Amino acid sequence: MNFLDFEKPIEELHKQIDHVRNGKHLIKPKVSAEELEAKLRDMQSEIYSRLSTWQRIQVSRHPDRPYTLAYIEKMTTNFIELFGDRSFKDDKAIVGGFAEINGETVMIIGHQKGINTKMRQYRNFGMPNPEGYRKALRLMRLAEKFNKPIITLIDTPGAYPGEEAEQRGQGEAIARNLFEMVTLKVPVLCVVIGEGASGGALGIGIGDRLFMLENTWYSVISPESCSSILWRSWDFKEKAANALKPTPQDLLQLGIIDGIIPEPLGGAHAAPDEAANNLKASIIQNLSELNKMSASERIAKRIERYSNIGIYHSDPVQ
Repeated sequence: MNFLDFEKPIEELHKQIDHVRNGKHLIKPKVSAEELEAKLRDMQSEIYSRLSTWQRIQVSRHPDRPYTLAYIEKMTTNFIELFGDRSFKDDKAIVGGFAEINGETVMIIGHQKGINTKMRQYRNFGMPNPEGYRKALRLMRLAEKFNKPIITLIDTPGAYPGEEAEQRGQGEAIARNLFEMVTLKVPVLCVVIGEGASGGALGIGIGDRLFMLENTWYSVISPESCSSILWRSWDFKEKAANALKPTPQDLLQLGIIDGIIPEPLGGAHAAPDEAANNLKASIIQNLSELNKMSASERIAKRIERYSNIGIYHSDPVQ
């Protein structure tokens, strides 16, 4: 198990519990494993109840955190993955296909990071190329053809910024998805399950409702990139994180998202099954509500939703 810097007290308690359970003490321990576990829960509750913005971003990037395929495995049955954009190639940073949730067939699409070094390279660290977004749009159109709801799971540090991606139309591919997703006739439910950075996240993030897991972030730019632009250094990333207000708590207050899906104590990586159950329950409830609306009603509300986001002031013409 991996631990973040601010989780050092939690790591020490885990070690103590392992020692007690494995009988590694030379003398009888003064406390039982059960007492240590109760202390661990209290400590986790205390630490995670006062996470800073930067700490919450660190949790969203935890290497043990479940990714899209893990949620698909835990939440769905009969998943059939579909491949390719029918133009260039299959982008491994985006996965998708038909699956069943609670007996209902859905199209589920999401960013996929790797679980180890080799797989991270294979998945391009969850950073899609243009063909990834074109594959996602192809699957959305397929779902629309068969009148099946769409679920997108967002978790990316951003679209791939390489020269070859720009040559193949990265900006156009993302813009096309934004344009097309607004008018999809089927319900579209979007959930940020980890990182939600820039247009790379927004490229599959336009829907009827947008939710975020408790320890995630969603912003036009990462704190590190923001810091490097404004201060020419990554040293101010925590200051940038606070200014960007990228956490679910911030975005719910600003009216950007529709709700926050709670995570288990210690984050989704601490209890992946519980995290998946919470996500599944939210998906089932919201799809039930969206299915009751007509296509024209959903589209009208979708357009109104994004038209109303943002606050601005203008001086009257003199």
